[in-house]
Amino acid sequence: MSNQDWQGKRVTVAGLGVSGIPAAKVLHGLGAVVTVVNDGDDERSRAQAAELEAQGITVRLGDGATLPESTELIVTTPGWKPDKPLFTAAAEAGVPIWGDVELAWRLRGRDGREPAPWLAVTGTNGKTTTVRMLASILEAAGLRTAAVGNIGVSLLDAVLGDEKYDVLAVELSSYQLHWAPSLRAHSAAVLNLAPDHLDWHGSMEAYAADKGRIYEGNRIACVYNAQERATEDLVREADVEEGCRAIGFTLATPGPSQLGVVDGILVDRAFVANRQKQAQELAEVTDVNPPAPHNIANALAAAALARAFGVGPAAVRDGLRAFRPDPHRIEHVADVAGVAYIDDSKATNTHAAEASLAAYDPIVWIAGGLAKGAAFGELVTGAAGRLRGVVLIGRDRALIREALARHAPEVPVVDLDRTDTGAMSEAVREATRLARPGDTVLMAPACASMDMFVNYNKRGEAFADAVRALAAESD
Repeated sequence: MSNQDWQGKRVTVAGLGVSGIPAAKVLHGLGAVVTVVNDGDDERSRAQAAELEAQGITVRLGDGATLPESTELIVTTPGWKPDKPLFTAAAEAGVPIWGDVELAWRLRGRDGREPAPWLAVTGTNGKTTTVRMLASILEAAGLRTAAVGNIGVSLLDAVLGDEKYDVLAVELSSYQLHWAPSLRAHSAAVLNLAPDHLDWHGSMEAYAADKGRIYEGNRIACVYNAQERATEDLVREADVEEGCRAIGFTLATPGPSQLGVVDGILVDRAFVANRQKQAQELAEVTDVNPPAPHNIANALAAAALARAFGVGPAAVRDGLRAFRPDPHRIEHVADVAGVAYIDDSKATNTHAAEASLAAYDPIVWIAGGLAKGAAFGELVTGAAGRLRGVVLIGRDRALIREALARHAPEVPVVDLDRTDTGAMSEAVREATRLARPGDTVLMAPACASMDMFVNYNKRGEAFADAVRALAAESD
């Protein structure tokens, strides 16, 4: 669409927040007549509304269900569920619905410049880490890039800003992919699939289908997890451009057209002249920070996307060495009296916690919070042999306690029946009492944090503060 096409176009933006406000401003700047609708009507929403109304944008707070009259397009923020009455009304009226990613995709190249290709990443867990690893590798190759999208950096800013990029490393959630029918990436990866956000998508099948949208129209490579058949199935089902290749990654020895691990070395048998007989060394496992199994898988996926873009092996190694993980992702806080304390507050579901638990042995596990409908039997069964003890916190801790009683009855369990600000400090002290030198105290809750904390960051900070206080006492 040209600028002229937007003049006077009546667009409704569904939701304020990280993506809704930039979308409203961009559309208003293009000449559209913008109305923002929002369910909430709290102090923060009113402040955001005042900012937009000062620019001539109409905002309706507390009324996210009604379709404004004469709406020609809806641009929605990712969190709004597809069954919202607003979207039902739009479907009945024949009004198209775009997400912020769809809007950004359609606005690429408006300044006449060739738009930067997108290397896109999705998956139940590991998205942010993989995208940041990928950006680090691309930077090591001398490319102008940015990590954008669901990572918390607006795609609209990247697409429409003054910075000229050679390539973008794009994190996409299942929510964003649901509303992005036109997206066509250079190359894309689905890291893994496990039940998550099923209340939003309605079923595991719908969730997987939305994840699989990332492969549609890929030009060069569809990167999949060779140890998770479900991701390969999504590649098989995708309608891609002629010549686009399926590239697997695995923690085992790679086959042709795969990246994997051999004797502590990350190797490439996909982007070499003779895939049957050749393998290119990319980096050592010790170049990955931290070198936990699931993080090595993230590194392989990032390397595969970078290699698909033509990046050389030296840049893969240098980029992985330069990468530093975000806080609260299997972050080593301290060693106290021979016990390691690890903060993985970002493990907000069972799939993430499973990967974290697989990285250490023996473990005193701090777990619990909001279960979001999860079941814990399989998680406990897989980890039982590694557990020295468990400390349970949070509203839904009984679900984990019941799974432990069934599948690991010999493991000592401390059940903390409190949700005040001092609960994490007590949890750390109880975990310390259970631990022995050489053990790891791992806070990988397998649950969301909002029953006790504002977000997983605050939960991780509370854990780290408690560990540091413990370390200070032992000095």
